Amino acid sequence: MSQHFDLIVIGAGMAGVAAAHKCAAQGWRVAIVDALPYGGTCALRGCDAKKILRRAAEVIDSARLMRGKGIDDADLSINWADLMKHKHGFTDPVPQNMEDGLTGDGVTTLHGHARFTGLRQLEINGLPYDADRFLVATGARPRPLEFPGHEHLIDSTDFLDLEELRARILFVGGGLISFEFAHVAARAGSSPVIVDRGERPLKGFDPDLVELLVDRSQQAGVELRRTTNIVDVQPSDGGYRVTLENAGSQDTIETDLVVHGAGRVAALADLALDAAGVECGERGIQVAGFLQSTTNPAVWAAGDSADTEGMPLTPVAVSEAKVAASNMLKGTATTPDYAGIPTAVFTIPELARVGVLESEARAAGIDLAVRYSDTSGWYSSYRIGETTAASKILIDQSNDQIVGAHLLGTEYAEMINTLGLAIKLGLTTRQLKSATAAYPTAGSDLGSML
Repeated sequence: MSQHFDLIVIGAGMAGVAAAHKCAAQGWRVAIVDALPYGGTCALRGCDAKKILRRAAEVIDSARLMRGKGIDDADLSINWADLMKHKHGFTDPVPQNMEDGLTGDGVTTLHGHARFTGLRQLEINGLPYDADRFLVATGARPRPLEFPGHEHLIDSTDFLDLEELRARILFVGGGLISFEFAHVAARAGSSPVIVDRGERPLKGFDPDLVELLVDRSQQAGVELRRTTNIVDVQPSDGGYRVTLENAGSQDTIETDLVVHGAGRVAALADLALDAAGVECGERGIQVAGFLQSTTNPAVWAAGDSADTEGMPLTPVAVSEAKVAASNMLKGTATTPDYAGIPTAVFTIPELARVGVLESEARAAGIDLAVRYSDTSGWYSSYRIGETTAASKILIDQSNDQIVGAHLLGTEYAEMINTLGLAIKLGLTTRQLKSATAAYPTAGSDLGSML
């Protein structure tokens, strides 16, 4: 006999867990299922794990910047094995802690592969379940690649579990994953190469600041090859021979490791969504603005599983899941608020963005003032020896409100949160500049940037 629930959540990442807690707290009978350990990409295989590795790279880079300024870094290095042990000290307890929290709230925790068998039915490891509603929050997976030898690549999950960091690493794709991991690898003593088929990497970020970051990356030992395609990857002498094509000519690179950093797509292929009559595409399940499937009202989706205007970020996924849960509980049609949500590339230094790009603002016909500052000579940069830092603030002159903010610099990922709040609340630059910040802090630079 099939087990019945008010809600079955598919995917035990941060989004799915948030929705399960919310609905269980209102007395619903809730189940959650995942084939992987509970915790999802962010806590186990992404954001959190990555930033633990980045911390070691920050220490190395900070010491190098202060070379000749009071710090002797001659014997400083990253012990990769110890760093990975430190990472596991955070990630290993997560699945059980998360599952204990769910069961403590009365959520039934299930393990295995879920696949739909009908409009309101699914099976997990061959056992039948049915529910009044389903929330799909299964996240994303690496985008399939087609060149010969793609099966030799490792993905971001594998990289974050490497027992030993290899000396030569090639990253496929010029996005966040490649840049963030390459910056860690370079400070750990590897020689990373990023191969990007486009002219401009990190396309979602301000191009002027991206170019500054590319230069800084090269100084740190990260090589970028633009407008270059992977022809094939073949095993060679304990590593790999990668054939590249640029402007019609080919050459090869010998490397010890090839890492997939060429984007991700919604992880929906194994759910048999057709059996539930759920329309979906590469960007996720087709949903109305309030996150309900347009073709099966019993199914909702959030995060990377939903085709929405939200960025593929964990905070966005959690916000969407909470909105979806609230709409289910109350029978409402509330839509998520995406205003003022920042994002960052955690290179060293970090690159951050909130709001629109300059090109988008001009295309929208905004009466735009662009306030660009080279902050590399400011006290906050001088103090730490950093030579690359800049800001670009986009202001609508008709109302003195920020429509976009783009920052490259140490601790600027914290500062972008203030600018995101300003966008969300509609604060003017006059209001922001009237605030007195603790000094000297990176945040105290904000008034001068405006």
